[in-house]
Amino acid sequence: MQTNDDTAPAALRVRGLTIGFRSEGTIVPAVEGIDLDVRPGELVALLGESGSGKTVTARAIMGIQDSAAVVSADEVRLGDTDLLSLDDEQFRRIRGDRMSMVLQDALSALNPVLTIGDQLGEVIRVHRKMPRKRVRARCIELLELVGIASPETRVDDYPHQFSGGMRQRILIAMAIALEPDVLIADEPTTALDVTVQAQILRLLHDLRRRLGMAVLLITHDIGVVTEVADRVVVMRHGAVVEAGDADRVFTAPEMPYTRELLASAPHPAPARVLDPIEKEDRVLEVVGVRRTFRTGPAFARRSVHAVDGVDLVLRHGETLGIVGESGSGKSTLARMIVGLESIDEGTVRYRGTDITRRTRGRRPPSQAGIQMVFQDPYASLDPRMRVREVIAEPLAVTRTGSAGDRRDRVAELLELVGMRADAMYRFPHQFSGGQRQRIGIARSLMRDPDVLVCDEPVSALDVTIQAQVVDLLVELQDRLGVSILFISHDLSVVRNLAHRVLVMYHGECVETGDVEQIFDRPQHDYTRRLLDSIPPLTRAERGRLVGAAA
Repeated sequence: MQTNDDTAPAALRVRGLTIGFRSEGTIVPAVEGIDLDVRPGELVALLGESGSGKTVTARAIMGIQDSAAVVSADEVRLGDTDLLSLDDEQFRRIRGDRMSMVLQDALSALNPVLTIGDQLGEVIRVHRKMPRKRVRARCIELLELVGIASPETRVDDYPHQFSGGMRQRILIAMAIALEPDVLIADEPTTALDVTVQAQILRLLHDLRRRLGMAVLLITHDIGVVTEVADRVVVMRHGAVVEAGDADRVFTAPEMPYTRELLASAPHPAPARVLDPIEKEDRVLEVVGVRRTFRTGPAFARRSVHAVDGVDLVLRHGETLGIVGESGSGKSTLARMIVGLESIDEGTVRYRGTDITRRTRGRRPPSQAGIQMVFQDPYASLDPRMRVREVIAEPLAVTRTGSAGDRRDRVAELLELVGMRADAMYRFPHQFSGGQRQRIGIARSLMRDPDVLVCDEPVSALDVTIQAQVVDLLVELQDRLGVSILFISHDLSVVRNLAHRVLVMYHGECVETGDVEQIFDRPQHDYTRRLLDSIPPLTRAERGRLVGAAA
């Protein structure tokens, strides 16, 4: 087993990296004077909030920066190779072979018209001369390595047939296909539940130790950094504010920003308890709902039971957390409740009214009391519409109120979610991820709903923004009495936010109960596995997920 050596030459060495972007005849600075070293077998975490310059830095190192980018550096070396001296063709031969990258957005990074096997195989065929059968065997081996079930059949499936977490695993399989010297992983666990996250961390840990692979991990997840990082580089506003050994940075951070960032990580809080008077006020009831999808070619159809007989009850002013692995049926269940997915069997009742069936393809009018906050604040807002149009759309479609009334309501909702009223005149792309999620929450409140269905609303956000959005949901619940279905793979967030928890596994509900019962006295083996996979809170717990550090 190889371990990183502090005296070994760096596998990746960066000095004085500066990046700007051309805009209206000027250069807007994005990154200034970055220095980095990643040694063989070492994992260096690049930690910071959204917009700090982490991804821009990584893409410049890989030579895949935006065409508007202006990049300069004193030195960028991959082992003995001077990357600054390479032309495009020489750089292309290195990418994917000696140096590779796991991109953040799995859905846009995969080609929707090619099978997974075709895309994995392309990486191998470009750099290695191998027979087609050996390429296919290697693709199956890689899918098995990253935890994809039934890899022999799934290798022929398309990206849309996988969950978000599974697509992320496929990207990691592509990146490690040729066992590169340096792996740059840009938020590789952001979309993953805790059990799969633990698998990926163990995989990265094993690869860097076994192969001497150098890993540059870009993340906002402090728990992940706590578990696996040897060294930490903290970035803010395009500059390094602190760097050093991970033990030192986590136990004795020198800079105020580092201390603020570490304090934003979710810590266990006392369980939230409902007022006993409201406990029997059932706002939403789901009884025995089922949804089956049929996938594969016509001659070899197979059935996937996405949701299989789930029951749940949501009471007035309550938050019910729904947790489980990617592919466990959480999002399908949410879409069935709000009417975005049809129901094969079972019943959904809202305030005692059956809203299961549609009339002429339309949601029952009463279902307007159930609104959804989507996972991706970038994809869920129409980029062509100003914020006032985005938020007012539910009323505009039903022609409710005058234009002036709708504008006043938009201003009221923006202030309710902690934004200025004049934000309504701007477009979604002019806001950060956290601000876009606040806009999405404001839109969901336009119809004065009793129930908010929140599908992974903070998974794409860094820890400081996560904390703000969670605090906002708690504040809205206290002020408006809204009930919340909160779907998440982040058990730490669920523990701080939910009153009760429902655990899903392979489309079924395997356990439900109060937060204290689920987290402190779990009954089901799968629930215990979930809890054991939560990243550590302190460096003293390091190695719990990946094994003791060598």
